Amino acid sequence: MSRPFESVNTGVAAHIGRYADAVRVPAGSEVIYTSGTPGLRPDGTLPKHFTEEATQAWRNVEAALSRAGARLSDIVSVRQWLTDAADIPAYAAVRSSVIRHEPVFMLAVVPALVRPDIRVEVEVTAVRRPAML
Repeated sequence: MSRPFESVNTGVAAHIGRYADAVRVPAGSEVIYTSGTPGLRPDGTLPKHFTEEATQAWRNVEAALSRAGARLSDIVSVRQWLTDAADIPAYAAVRSSVIRHEPVFMLAVVPALVRPDIRVEVEVTAVRRPAML
């Protein structure tokens, strides 16, 4: 099944990474938004190592999308916040293992997130075709 959106590339994003410069979403698509999602485990604890925390954040995003009837491949936009620029390569490796298509991305390094021990949050927008009645 094809994606319910189209990646648009002008060539600018290709100088930085593997993502789209824009995404076109057709009319009639259902839109799903996630909140900023940290890498907290289901029991509320935070992994000690950054790579584990980033991986858990993506598991949490995937779980939220699944409950809303969507998949990771339905993501059209990703906003990411890290608290340390040194973590960008590790985070990018985790993200690349999870996201195989080209949505639009924004990544920022901020001084802190809602809890001082959280090092990464991920927020996504996904679209899917409405279920046929």
